[in-house]
Amino acid sequence: MNVPFKTSVLALAAVLTVTACSFGPGGEPPAMPSPQHYGAQAQPSKTVTADGVAQTFDVGATGAPQWWRLYRSDALDALVDEGLRNSPTLAATQRTLAAAQEQLRAQVGASTLPSIDGSVQVERARTAVVPGLGPQQVQYNFFAGQIFTHYTFDLFGETRYMNSASAARVHVQAFELEASRRALTANIVASVINVAALDRQIALTERLVEVSNAVASEDEQRFALGSVSRAQMLESKQDAASIAATLPALRQQRTCAVHALAVLIGRTPDNAPGVPDLDSLALPAHVPVAVPSDLLRSRPDIQAADAAVKAAAADVGAATAQLFPSLSLTASMGRGGFSWPTVFSGAGALWALGAGLSQPIFHGGALFAQRRASIDAYDAAVLHYKSTVLSAFQDVANSLAALDNDAQTLASAAVAADAAHAGFDDAASRHRMGSLPSTATHASESRYLNAQLGAVRAAGQRMSDTAALFQAMGELPTAQQTAASTQ
Repeated sequence: MNVPFKTSVLALAAVLTVTACSFGPGGEPPAMPSPQHYGAQAQPSKTVTADGVAQTFDVGATGAPQWWRLYRSDALDALVDEGLRNSPTLAATQRTLAAAQEQLRAQVGASTLPSIDGSVQVERARTAVVPGLGPQQVQYNFFAGQIFTHYTFDLFGETRYMNSASAARVHVQAFELEASRRALTANIVASVINVAALDRQIALTERLVEVSNAVASEDEQRFALGSVSRAQMLESKQDAASIAATLPALRQQRTCAVHALAVLIGRTPDNAPGVPDLDSLALPAHVPVAVPSDLLRSRPDIQAADAAVKAAAADVGAATAQLFPSLSLTASMGRGGFSWPTVFSGAGALWALGAGLSQPIFHGGALFAQRRASIDAYDAAVLHYKSTVLSAFQDVANSLAALDNDAQTLASAAVAADAAHAGFDDAASRHRMGSLPSTATHASESRYLNAQLGAVRAAGQRMSDTAALFQAMGELPTAQQTAASTQ
């Protein structure tokens, strides 16, 4: 090949490669609305004060990298760290990502660089010949050693598009790993809060059962003395039994929650961890509310959907490039002969050089159908991205509304519990002075215990919904993560 012709071929290849940029969509995610506020109504700047805390919504703040530490519980921190370290599900996702990254490196190396292979052949053979024309058989040795190389020019960008699609899918897996990590963290925190709240509810319910049994026992004695009706005695027994029937369900909920927590952190259920007391968990006073533009970059599910759009766009380009010609070069060189002296002599030189150009002509419409399918898949990826963003906005809106309503619920429950506590104290004092029967004291204590149960449920729900908001906010990627995702 002479130099001018070689230069022309290279120039043509460069022009065609640049032209290939228009074979597929750009892969940029569609523009999404940027609402002024997430919910149907604008969230307040802070919630009402409940249990001594008014949570402030820090609009424009980014998610905290280790938000669970805001609960200021060393025991909770230790459980989350153990889960991130030992969870087999998270470890499996990490290994799957590592395998995908290695497969991508193999694909890029095999498709963008020439392949070079070597072979060595040593053969001892015997061949029969035609009778009367020489010896009845011929025995000979054959020695050969060759190096082969092959390279396919990416004239229309098919290889580049395919590698881009594979790289984008690796990014999808990386973002899914981050989503799994954040989901694991949120599940551990929610499980700890749930178990702590159930512990408190079980303790209160156990005391409520004791009080109701005492009332039933007193009414049974009073009925024997004729001071109360049989209907009242039976009603007291029914109330005591109904309250006692709630205890097994609470204990079962706690058992299942503890078992689930053990599995989340990589333990067997029989080795379930201890859980901190509900009072040892501090409710975060400040919660971030990222602006929508930051939310698009901070949530791994949205980032994964973005990467899926890029992968689908590259698939369109690859499917289009398959319609155009493909040019490949092959070459080989080596030494061969029927004896070692021949192999190393001038007569033993072996070489070959070839070029091939192929153009799809008729494939039964398969190539065009594949291109149409890739376009439909791209449209589906764009719609999935839109759906993911809208779902993320919904998550944030629901979490913000939940925190505001949780605070109001807890504030009302706390007022009810305080009033019931004051009423119980008054009843106990009057009973000690002999001006009130014990049944009235028990009834007052029961009202107080029920009010406390409502406050505990409200406090646990508020803590859980706070964790859900941190989860919904995501976390803005660091500069290193951003650089790695663009490689």
